[in-house]
Amino acid sequence: MLEVSHLSKKYGKYYANHDLSFRVSDGEILIMMGPNGAGKSTAIKSIMGLLRHEGWVHMDGMPTGKSEARRYLGYVPEMPALYPNLTVDEHLEFIARAYRLKDYKAYKEELLSRMELTDKRKKFGDELSKGMQQKLSICCGFLPRPKLLIFDEPMIGLDPHAIRELKKMILELREEGKSVMISTHIIDSVEDLWDEALILKQGQILASVTRQSLAEQNTSLEDLYFQLTEGKEAEAEEARL
Repeated sequence: MLEVSHLSKKYGKYYANHDLSFRVSDGEILIMMGPNGAGKSTAIKSIMGLLRHEGWVHMDGMPTGKSEARRYLGYVPEMPALYPNLTVDEHLEFIARAYRLKDYKAYKEELLSRMELTDKRKKFGDELSKGMQQKLSICCGFLPRPKLLIFDEPMIGLDPHAIRELKKMILELREEGKSVMISTHIIDSVEDLWDEALILKQGQILASVTRQSLAEQNTSLEDLYFQLTEGKEAEAEEARL
């Protein structure tokens, strides 16, 4: 389980994140939503231990800045971070060595097949299209079978087949008891995936809602999102459903 408590990240006098507290339980899919500049990517980078921050972030009781905790985490960034001189195959082999994986070959082939990269395995990173780079980044994130997999705008650049397959793969993680966290500003892309949603604006959590709580109030996630981010801001900042 991921636990985030009073997470703040400041650049000069500007708070990119301010006092964020939430958790992602085992077998849960949490989505973090907000307009551009809401602080979603900053929060993810802080959680991954890539940025210094105030507050604390623990994965199964361990600070995520520690190498032991990072082995439980997987990350698929918005912009794929690939090596131009490594092939598709070599990227996955690099991940396997970094995580000291064993008996991963069959799963690697499954991932390549599901992302339609089998015939691209010998292509170099800089020879891949934006969509293919995103698919490879997804494969790299899944290969270690992390306990928590974090995505930053995962659907951008993917073709319809890859979007459908990725959604299936995310739901399979939940069935296996793994945790998933997805950052996005495209509501339609995650409408059928989430268990809990955080709505952010200007670095703060405006609301934390569950699918069940929305159903009981007979409202949609889209309606709530626009009410909070574009509606009555004074009321929105007090919302905690």
